[in-house]
Amino acid sequence: MTLIVLIGATGVGKTELSLSIAETYHTSILSADSRQLYADLKIGTAAPTPSQLARVPHYFVGTLQLTDYYSAAQYEADALKKLDELFKAHDVVVLTGGSMMYVDAVCKGIDDIPTVDAETRRLMMERYEQEGLERLCSELKLLDPEYYQTVDLKNPKRVIHALEICYMTGKTYTSFRTRTQKQRPFHLLKIGLKREREELYARINLRVDQMMEEGLLEEARKVYPFRHLNSLNTVGYKELFKYFDGEWDLPFAIEKIKQNSRIYSRKQMTWFKRDTDITWFHPDQKEEILNFISQHTAQ
Repeated sequence: MTLIVLIGATGVGKTELSLSIAETYHTSILSADSRQLYADLKIGTAAPTPSQLARVPHYFVGTLQLTDYYSAAQYEADALKKLDELFKAHDVVVLTGGSMMYVDAVCKGIDDIPTVDAETRRLMMERYEQEGLERLCSELKLLDPEYYQTVDLKNPKRVIHALEICYMTGKTYTSFRTRTQKQRPFHLLKIGLKREREELYARINLRVDQMMEEGLLEEARKVYPFRHLNSLNTVGYKELFKYFDGEWDLPFAIEKIKQNSRIYSRKQMTWFKRDTDITWFHPDQKEEILNFISQHTAQ
């Protein structure tokens, strides 16, 4: 049993190649994209189109509502359960996406951090809204100074989650982060796609223009009432929300989407390049990639 893990930066060309691989092996695709999970975010997340979904069975695409709480830990459990089912019928399954934590959740496992109860989550969100992020950061510094030194202090989700664990368990968040790699009952074959930076940036810019033509502005307007949710702390939507709020004009908001997409692509590549198990190809090397897979999945 082999899980083909196809990864790379946003806009690099994962979708079409994943379809070709899945069709070659008559198998299914698991999405490892934390935003394609949401049914209302089709255009801005470049979710597979209806025609692409008709070509190959996909899982973890458009299955959640914006208000649903979901995490990498939940994804790990759900994806492993789905893989257990799929490997009963297929020797090969494809996983593709650019959400680094989701890819690692399946390939390496993530730490067994306790699930936060709804009451603790509600109380911490109230405190965040009333007291602000800076106050919570100061509290984290007292309760878990080790995590305080490494966490992105501008990311409220990370700060709040660490405090939730501290309050719920009476222990530091750091104490649960063992980073022990879990064993999987299937073989992992990791394929990375990369392009020269100028080529990738041109594709990202073009894709943003195409998203606007396809109706991203209308899609963002529909979800605007939910802009406070974490699911919408997402490139493409948060910039347009500033346009709706009157802070930016539309051309500037579009340029910021392109810029923030390029910044995110750099973060993705920095993360993926640390993984020495990934074999890298240019997306146009389709035949080489299929030959590589064939050699490493042969019985």
